[in-house]
Amino acid sequence: MTPAKRLADVGFAVALMTLLAVPFGLLVLYLWLREGRPVFYVAERMRAPGQPFQLWKLRTMSVVPPEAGVSGGDKASRITRTGRFLRRSRLDEVPQLWNVLRGDMSFVGPRPPLRLYVERFPEIYGQVLQSRPGITGLATLTFHRHEEWLLARCTSAAETDAVYSRRCVPRKARIDLIYQRRRNLGLDLWLMVRTLARALKIGK
Repeated sequence: MTPAKRLADVGFAVALMTLLAVPFGLLVLYLWLREGRPVFYVAERMRAPGQPFQLWKLRTMSVVPPEAGVSGGDKASRITRTGRFLRRSRLDEVPQLWNVLRGDMSFVGPRPPLRLYVERFPEIYGQVLQSRPGITGLATLTFHRHEEWLLARCTSAAETDAVYSRRCVPRKARIDLIYQRRRNLGLDLWLMVRTLARALKIGK
């Protein structure tokens, strides 16, 4: 990560955390009263091979014992009514501003993967994670909806894992590497604006 990109990340994170402090606090209170505790979902992700960190999100699913793997159709029944809105609007990812401020993530980059996929595909993620993971990115904007469609059709954890490994990981990696070759602050700003526009449109 270049010093300019890191400086931009810190500046945007501080500005947004200041701007959103009151409305986000009210949202957390609402979720606590409606959905109960815990309000936040904290899970391990990888910023680079051998470098885990704790990713913060607003909880969007009912609480169950710890489990592994990505979310597919087999977990759809656990998504709460409020959680569906949070996911569509991407408000569940607001706590990741803390991850950006800490340096775990950037605003723009590949989505941070689970350890099991980094260890299963070391060559792929050895390249992809040369970019700092991001809240949004080129793959998020161009492939995320198709990924959701693919995974929503899965009816078991094993099927979800197989489809994600075979059809999502390599495609997202190709897109993430395109971003890696072309990344600059202008492209980052454009991707952030596109992400915000999509979230506002869906959140209406």
